Amino acid sequence: MRTLWTYLKKAWHWLTSMRTALALLFVLAIAAIPGTVLPQRSLNAGNVADYIANNGQLAEIYDQLQLFDVFESTWFNSIFMLLTLSLIGCILPRSWEHYKALKTPPTRAPKRLERLPFHATGTIDKPMDQVTRDARQLLKRWKVADYQPNQDRAGKFSLSAERGYARELANLVFHLSLVGMLATIAAGKMIYYEGMVIIVTESGNYETPPIDQSTEFCNTSTANFDSFRAGPVFDGTGLNTFCFDAHDFSADYLRNGQAEMFTSNISYAVGEHILRPKEEWTDYQLQVNHPLRLAGDRVYLMGHGYAPTFTVTWPNGETRTQTIQFGPEDPTFFLSSGAMRFDPPAGMYPEIYERRQQQIAIQGLFAPTAAWGGDNGELLTSAFPAMRDPAVAIDIYRGDAGLDTGRAQSIFELDPTLIASGQLQKIERVNLEQGSDVTLDDGTTITFDGASEFANFQISYDPFQPWVLVTTATMLISLVSSLLIKRRRIWIRLYPGPTDNTTTMEIAGLARTDNAGGGREFDKLHRALFNLPDPDDVAEQTEDDSWFAQSASRN
Repeated sequence: MRTLWTYLKKAWHWLTSMRTALALLFVLAIAAIPGTVLPQRSLNAGNVADYIANNGQLAEIYDQLQLFDVFESTWFNSIFMLLTLSLIGCILPRSWEHYKALKTPPTRAPKRLERLPFHATGTIDKPMDQVTRDARQLLKRWKVADYQPNQDRAGKFSLSAERGYARELANLVFHLSLVGMLATIAAGKMIYYEGMVIIVTESGNYETPPIDQSTEFCNTSTANFDSFRAGPVFDGTGLNTFCFDAHDFSADYLRNGQAEMFTSNISYAVGEHILRPKEEWTDYQLQVNHPLRLAGDRVYLMGHGYAPTFTVTWPNGETRTQTIQFGPEDPTFFLSSGAMRFDPPAGMYPEIYERRQQQIAIQGLFAPTAAWGGDNGELLTSAFPAMRDPAVAIDIYRGDAGLDTGRAQSIFELDPTLIASGQLQKIERVNLEQGSDVTLDDGTTITFDGASEFANFQISYDPFQPWVLVTTATMLISLVSSLLIKRRRIWIRLYPGPTDNTTTMEIAGLARTDNAGGGREFDKLHRALFNLPDPDDVAEQTEDDSWFAQSASRN
């Protein structure tokens, strides 16, 4: 047991050494590199799936090593926790040392003051008591301690003064703030949650308006989010209750197509106010970097895209209309891709199997401002991110689209296995402008009605974020203060002069940090103690006397 305790103490001393902390910091920086090189599931799961599909066994090994989830991986969090423990183990003992230094009185004067960088000696026509009082008056803003002859190294009465103790206080606050920042970040990561939701706004470009769809989001269940992640302590309950309704979305662009500002006008209600009519909800203009803060949560406007609307008119006259967001392929001009699936009316095909074989699927591209290229002028691209002349280039399939399988499917692409197996068969490839349609071989008509803009909203909750800000700001302020505040020391040794009512005084100074400015301060104190004139005044008086002498000689 004693041997085990010895090894544990050695391990703790190794972990809490500054050398180990620096090594762990370097290892953490190296470990973060895969997270910047490889796609991450937390940011874009689709890119990760594409990477695995295109890189085979190597990508599968990466996946087993959690390289697509670097910042949520076991090994990365282990390194981070070890670094946190190491820093805390380094910082707390250092904080105690700074506290003790803050409480320690100024050190006794050295025996040989003449060896110090700043030194002066002389005799004053004042008794020693008077000189001591004058010195204390001049040093009233310093931390002063007096030492009797039996305590002084030279066996004489001396005063020790030190200034710049706020440097030690700033060091103490800096170290404690660093611990506080690490603790609040770790606590926030334990209980935070963050979700994304896509809302197709009512604003759009249509010749025939689509069927109304909800533009409201309520923070009442994790199932309401399109994607959601949370800390290990969060159990999915206890969400802060609020709702908001996204009325519109608008984007401002520069001439080159670069986005300048995103804006969404919303109205919101918190708690019991949700039950009130929406006309009584509070209005808010949500913009990038101007989040809505309510009920402890923050609502951010993250980005946008387009949701085309298609209407399928079956031979019996029944219609089905869908508006589904397409994923931007080009982040500049928003050429987007996506897919839709339509189930035929129940009355047309009484047999379930036959009805399943008549499902319609659409997959293709959408351009908000169409530009046509290629050999035949039929290759669709986008010329501008704003919706000025929308068009689509789509493939139309008929067959089993997988709507009845019960399995989740991507909203951005059809299941390639259904196409490869022949369960979905392509029957048409067509380019459609807004309002145009295509008629299939059985009389079914597909119309491209237009498109709406959708907005990405991020809801984040981290109650420790204000404390992280406070501790970080305090840490930076105290760090700057510790660099600007300079420590310096003054020693004054007094003993009776050669005659009565005179005092011999020896004064010396030492700057404990570089560029502390101690020389000028020492000179000022030296002149004040010895009643010497200011050199600037002497130079000015000499200059005046010289001018007076020259004037007299001319006259």
